[in-house]
Amino acid sequence: MTDSPKTSRRDFFRTASAGALVSTLAPSILRSAEAATSPNDRIQIATIGLGMMGLNDTNTALMVPGVELVAVADCYDGRLQRTRELFGDDVHTTRDCWEILDRDDVDAVIIATPDHWHQKLAIAALEKGKAVYVEKPMVQKIEQGAALVAAEKETGKVLQVGSQPVSSVVTEKARELYRSGAIGKLNMVTILISRNDALGAWEWPMATDASTETIDWERFLGDAPKRPFDPQRFFRWRKYWDYGTGVAGDMYVHRFTTLHRIIDSKGPVKGMATGGVRFWLDREVPDLHLGLFEYPETDSHPAFTLQLGANFADGGHGPVFQLIGDEGQMSLSGNKITLSRTAKVDEEGFGKSLLRTFAKAEQEAWIEAQKAKSGGREAPQTTGLSGTIEYEAPKGYDSHLDHFRIFFRAMLGGEPVLENAAYGFRAAAPALIANLAYRENRIVDWDPEAMKLT
Repeated sequence: MTDSPKTSRRDFFRTASAGALVSTLAPSILRSAEAATSPNDRIQIATIGLGMMGLNDTNTALMVPGVELVAVADCYDGRLQRTRELFGDDVHTTRDCWEILDRDDVDAVIIATPDHWHQKLAIAALEKGKAVYVEKPMVQKIEQGAALVAAEKETGKVLQVGSQPVSSVVTEKARELYRSGAIGKLNMVTILISRNDALGAWEWPMATDASTETIDWERFLGDAPKRPFDPQRFFRWRKYWDYGTGVAGDMYVHRFTTLHRIIDSKGPVKGMATGGVRFWLDREVPDLHLGLFEYPETDSHPAFTLQLGANFADGGHGPVFQLIGDEGQMSLSGNKITLSRTAKVDEEGFGKSLLRTFAKAEQEAWIEAQKAKSGGREAPQTTGLSGTIEYEAPKGYDSHLDHFRIFFRAMLGGEPVLENAAYGFRAAAPALIANLAYRENRIVDWDPEAMKLT
């Protein structure tokens, strides 16, 4: 790995100023987002799964000029009725997701189903000639990833995974800071996802009319194990291994997506995890989950360790996303970056309090020897610059909207999306490795280049 000269880091720190975020962004993100589409570029979309994220995705996609919703599929009749209330009776609604893929008027599909449907629907949509926006994690199981990567390549259709931080100007600024050498040599990354409320712990509302009359239970199950109808499993599916991927698949993926973009990494080579069901006792997946990941040295970053965890009863601790180097640290929080540097002592010693175990004559001799080495100084010399700089995206900035702009722009022949199938798999796989390590109580080895377990 090549390291930026210290002089350039010092110059950067002297000249950087708060509010410089947008003006100094690398241009690729801005070109793709700003030149996205015009009202003359008509793109017709369909959404499969109109739950919380599906509705959010749909509303955001429709903010892009020229995008029109033509169809929605969902297993719950109440969501189909809500579709008509929100978007009008002209939008076709159905329980049958396969019917959506057979429509000639659908250019792109948003797949916002439970995780166990992601890979199967995404491959089918690509093969039907549709562009695909699939929510994260891209796949529920590691062994599903290669087939979806291959399907994207074979069909030539655009696929983007729905982890919007990769398209964020904040992530791009953090990448620029890292590449400038602002924190020196990276050695550790610490990330904690903190939640302390029922909604954050997936205790989502369940419809009072939930029954086998209003919900297509067998279609929801798909290839998952057959079970009697259970509204908990339908409306709060993230709590169960059959349909979801726990805290790792829900939230770790966003962090891997962001980190990998900032440092240009393809992922770790080893993962381990622990945790358990500690507070929210109504589930199979852990509500406290902690992982450790080892990243190898590459041309873009040194070897380092990532500690990544989630706590659903955090007592107000709050989230952490921190890149730590030998000359500083960079923290990300929402749409804000804080860069801090502390001058360090590069020379040995002058710690007189640590000399107390030496004889008095040796203490004096040691101090004189240090002074001779340092040109007569009696105090150590510090190097580098100290201080803190903050960057914040413009008020109201929405990376989710930029993510969709870039997706639609790619469909129209613009620059490729960043989070294609390979990128999405490399973000999903470490999260799934964390689940595998937790459930099997072992260290899991991974080849991020070949994208396979070793």
